[in-house]
Amino acid sequence: MSETYRSGFVAIVGRPNVGKSTFMNRMIGEKIAIMSSKAQTTRNKIQGIYTDDNAQIVFVDTPGIHKPHNELDEYMDQAALSTFNEVDAILFMISGIDKKGPGDQYIMDQLKNVKKPVYLVVNKIDAIHPDDLLPMIEQYRHELDFKGVYPISALEGNNVPEMLKELEQTLPEGPQYYPEDQLTDHPEYFVVGELIREKILELTHEEVPHSVAVVVERMKDRVNGKLQIEANIIVERDGQKRIIIGQKGSIIKEIGIRSRREIEALLGEKVNLKLWVKIQKNWRDNNQYLREFGYNKKRL
Repeated sequence: MSETYRSGFVAIVGRPNVGKSTFMNRMIGEKIAIMSSKAQTTRNKIQGIYTDDNAQIVFVDTPGIHKPHNELDEYMDQAALSTFNEVDAILFMISGIDKKGPGDQYIMDQLKNVKKPVYLVVNKIDAIHPDDLLPMIEQYRHELDFKGVYPISALEGNNVPEMLKELEQTLPEGPQYYPEDQLTDHPEYFVVGELIREKILELTHEEVPHSVAVVVERMKDRVNGKLQIEANIIVERDGQKRIIIGQKGSIIKEIGIRSRREIEALLGEKVNLKLWVKIQKNWRDNNQYLREFGYNKKRL
């Protein structure tokens, strides 16, 4: 253990689907942020806590920043942008397999006003040719004075330990904010709801994933040694409800099976999971429903 203990908060920002949640889960060593190939998977700021003998880093996984189309999108953008001045360092993550786009430029413009150290993190280098890496990096470096540049693979772990070591040295001296065995600041019911939503993303397509919210209503009683969990799946239209239920209940059954498997692994105990699908028209544009479903701007 070093004589100086360091601690602080590090935001992970970037446009949708660049691999922020995959990176978060690798750093923590457990699945606390859901993953999907679909954009806008992460909706809330999720804190993952990394602790070793020398430092504690609280990583803040933020929603992908994008042009808002409804109140939920507005909430997600505010959730991401509000972290800029609340943290000790920022990881600006881009995808090595995608060209620089308007979304990347928008985030760059916001970062120009930030006084904290900003690192450029080029993810998914396992999927690109090394010769393509330097020209991509130069597109960004001429606009912003980055504290450092790290090409990584969040999936395979390339260069992640080296980046972690520099982050520890960048953070200020400070206390250990959380117990060493705590992995996230979110309560278990939040993570459980997110795991259920991830399975819906896996099994549905088109407009359904963006229209879904999951609210865990019950998660405490045990019957015959199994934790009883009840959750509502909220959609906006009857057609979406039919898709999630599936023919003869096939889809919601599979959602339940896959969700229960991961929830049991997370909690370390047997679970009885009950799911209901409910319609709440246009909930993404209704501030009351947004608050009820856990998207409260006042908490940002």
